[in-house]
Amino acid sequence: MLRCGQMILAQALVLRHLGRAWRWGKDEIPPEEYMKILHCFLDRKDSCYSIHQMAQMGVGEGKSVGEWYGPNTVAQVLKKLALFDDWNSLAVYVSMDNTVVIEDIKMLCKLSSRNRLKASPCGPSDQKGIGEALAQCATQSPGGSLGLCPHPPSSWKPLLLIIPLRMGINHINPVYIKALKECFKMPQSLGVLGGKPNLAYYFIGYIGDELIYLDPHTTQTVVEPEGNGSVDDQSYHCQRTPRRMKVMNLDPSVALGFFCKNEVDFDSWCTLVQQEILKKRTLRMFELVEKHPPHWPPFVPPTKPDVQTTGAEFIESTDKLFESEEEFEILNV
Repeated sequence: MLRCGQMILAQALVLRHLGRAWRWGKDEIPPEEYMKILHCFLDRKDSCYSIHQMAQMGVGEGKSVGEWYGPNTVAQVLKKLALFDDWNSLAVYVSMDNTVVIEDIKMLCKLSSRNRLKASPCGPSDQKGIGEALAQCATQSPGGSLGLCPHPPSSWKPLLLIIPLRMGINHINPVYIKALKECFKMPQSLGVLGGKPNLAYYFIGYIGDELIYLDPHTTQTVVEPEGNGSVDDQSYHCQRTPRRMKVMNLDPSVALGFFCKNEVDFDSWCTLVQQEILKKRTLRMFELVEKHPPHWPPFVPPTKPDVQTTGAEFIESTDKLFESEEEFEILNV
């Protein structure tokens, strides 16, 4: 599930920097933004979204290093790590109680954009903590030269919206299947985090009554950047036909992912949800409300914690992330 969380976030970053029309080519020279995105996910303690950083940040969510994660826990981890990431500059909203609050999201995205730091020079990380690690990931070019935080302040911070759901008790309720398919068709869709019992998958679409997914359960050789900062990225892409499974075999615990680059994009998503999810279904997957529910605690946008490290640098090797060979196989892609 940690790897699936990395995949859905990486897709959001590709949309954020390169656009949905961009496609990876095996023999093509990739844009610089693409290489910087890859550096964020290397299996190194100083990479901002590495397996080390995610596992250690999960400790704050009550998950010891090596424990199994669910979709909601991974979503909370991504929300926390994104606070340190000025280059990608995402506002991450994780819905609560199956309810998406428009007022809270607009407050989050607009407040975050006003609080964004102006461009400032950044140097290489000395691996002392997460702040330095994310500063390097965010602002240093793959070749190692110093750079400036490239995104000037705007009126809207790009939104990564994650909606954890439970679409049944022990099995998925068939009444939700059509709505789930509609979510895949939305232009803002990032896919779905989910799987089968004890198996996490990243779902990216559907054909008929089958879901298309990427499977992280493949052990591959670790990737190290070359001297010029380039990365052998072959194993980062699915070069075989994606797998499929019957939608009724899906575990009912999932998390929907969406990316809205600007406010117009978010308003368009809200309209689609109203038309395709809420008005056409008697039993709704989730609720979309305009105002913050009065019986809820006040919405407080998250802020960057005053910490120097997640503790990821104290993990001596990736072996310490896993308590069994089965977990190692699941997480070590």
